[in-house]
Amino acid sequence: MLHLIETQQFDRDSLKKLFALATEMEDRRDESLRGKILATLFFEPSTRTRFSFESAMMRLGGNVISMENAGESSSSTKGETLEDTIRIVDNYADAIAIRHPEAGASERAAAVSEVSIINAGDGAGQHPTQALLDLYTIEREVGGADGIKIAFVGDLKYGRAARSLAYLLAKYDDVHITFVSAPQLRVKDDLKEYLSGKGVSFDETEELAPSMRESDVVYQTRIQKERFPSEEEYSHFTGKYVIDRSLADSMKEKAILIHPLPRAGEIAAEVDDSPHAVYFRQAGYGVLVRMALLAALLDPKHQGIIG
Repeated sequence: MLHLIETQQFDRDSLKKLFALATEMEDRRDESLRGKILATLFFEPSTRTRFSFESAMMRLGGNVISMENAGESSSSTKGETLEDTIRIVDNYADAIAIRHPEAGASERAAAVSEVSIINAGDGAGQHPTQALLDLYTIEREVGGADGIKIAFVGDLKYGRAARSLAYLLAKYDDVHITFVSAPQLRVKDDLKEYLSGKGVSFDETEELAPSMRESDVVYQTRIQKERFPSEEEYSHFTGKYVIDRSLADSMKEKAILIHPLPRAGEIAAEVDDSPHAVYFRQAGYGVLVRMALLAALLDPKHQGIIG
C-alpha cells in the first residue's frame, strides 16, 4: 500500500512530476475521484490543512468523512489504540489523512493500514504536505529552488513544517540555509547532520535583520505554544522575532516571505500588502498540491509519482 509519511520519499524527478500535476489542477473541477472517500482523522485541531485536504478531494469529485477532535472521540476516551482506530477507519475510506500530536504516529498508522495513509502533521516530526506546498510556492514565486538562500525564522526546535522543507531543499543544488532562532529553539542536530551529509551549506544566527536583507526566501514560523512544556517557557520567546513592514521592505526585490500559518503576531498585519508577502497565496497553492497528491494516491492514471 502506498503511503505519504515523509518528504524523503521524493526525488527531483517525482517532485517535478507532482508540481506539474499540481499546476494542471489550477481551476480544475472534475469527477476523477468519484466514488473515492477520504477520511480526515485529526487528533490535533486544524483549519488550513483539514479544509485544504477536504476541498482538494471534493474538487476531484470524491467524498470526505471527517473528525477534527479525534482525541476526544468516544473510542479514544475509552482507551482505543491508534492502531485499532486505523484498522476500523480502513473500512470506511480509501485514504486517511491523519494529524497527531506524537511524532511517528503516521508511521504507526501506515504499519497496520490497508488504505493509503497521508501524514498531515505528527507532533514535532514531519508535515510533508506542508513542505511540498512550501516548495511549490518557491517554484511558482521565485522560479526554482536551485541556488536560493533561505532563512528559517522562529521556532526551529519544534517546527515540523520548517524541518520538513529543509529535508526537501537538500535535493537541490547550491542551496544555502540560515537558521534564525534563539539558542534554546535551534534546529535539532539530526537535521543538521542530514544537511551536512547532503552537502547543504547552512549557518545559525540570532540576528534576523541581516538574514532578511540577504535571503531569497524568508520562512517565518509561529512560536508553538502547544509544544512547550510550560506557559512560562513559551512566554519567554513570544515576540522575539517579529517581522514588521520596515523589515519586509529591506528584503531583496524579488524575495518572498512565506509562513505555514496560522500566525500569532510574528508577522505584523501591515506586511500583508507588501509585494514580498505571499503567505496567503501559499495557502491557496496547498489545495493544488493536495489535489495532485490525492490523484497520485488514488487515480491509477497518476500513480507512480510517490516513491
